Amino acid sequence: MIKNILVPTDFSEQAESALKVAAQIARKNNASIYLLHILELPMHLTDLMASGAPAAAPEAIFFMKQAHSKFEEMMKKDYLIDLEIIETVSFEDIHTGINEASEKNNVDIIVMGSHGSTGFEELFIGSNAEKVVRTSKKPVLVIKEDCELFDIEDFVYATNFDDEDKPCLLAANDFSKTISAKLHLVWINTANGFKTTYETEEKMNKMIAGLGIENYTLNIYNDITVEKGILNFAGSVNAGMIGISTHGRRGISHFINGSLGEDVVNHAKRPVLTFKIQS
Repeated sequence: MIKNILVPTDFSEQAESALKVAAQIARKNNASIYLLHILELPMHLTDLMASGAPAAAPEAIFFMKQAHSKFEEMMKKDYLIDLEIIETVSFEDIHTGINEASEKNNVDIIVMGSHGSTGFEELFIGSNAEKVVRTSKKPVLVIKEDCELFDIEDFVYATNFDDEDKPCLLAANDFSKTISAKLHLVWINTANGFKTTYETEEKMNKMIAGLGIENYTLNIYNDITVEKGILNFAGSVNAGMIGISTHGRRGISHFINGSLGEDVVNHAKRPVLTFKIQS
């Protein structure tokens, strides 16, 4: 069950789109939302705070009041009525602040906004966002566009069907049940990592056996690259969202390599949910 949701915000349109989705998930699960403000203070103030200088306090309070004022405005939104929203502030860098807040508040999922194929901008700048997707121990749901109704019927989860991906596959299945979606498990077959249909089906069935997964399909999809295969297969079944596991820069076998998770997040128009494989 999802009980605690973390939503980092810079009060941009993209961050609000993520908050709308988080609100719908929270309402369905009777969950709390931790709304995280990352306050990136001016360099001179950061230095003063690090040194413990008392002169830093008034300026820090000023920036905090500004953030709190925006928070109060956001709380007036209709879609947040009757939800438990906990305001939290971090003076850390984006990557550290998000990960520390997720651990401190025992969140079950992080929901954040993104601009899309040009990368993460504003709050989620370049490598900072990639680190969140790549290193977060919690699932990260990235929202690209405004979503008045987060009603997902079909959820594509791309996997290599290796044992190390089993916990993530089970987590994806749990999430699909949470949102009442059908789970489409897919192996992307490429020339570089080619496997016969017999080999792949044998591997698929071996992993699935005994997991108790229901309401799913097993699929093999051929494409030029794994990333294109994931995006194209999701389009072919008109999936509402895509799921993928990430293993950092070490990759998962030959399948999840390097920045595949981040590339899918950046290039997909659909919401993408990433899961960290625990070493």
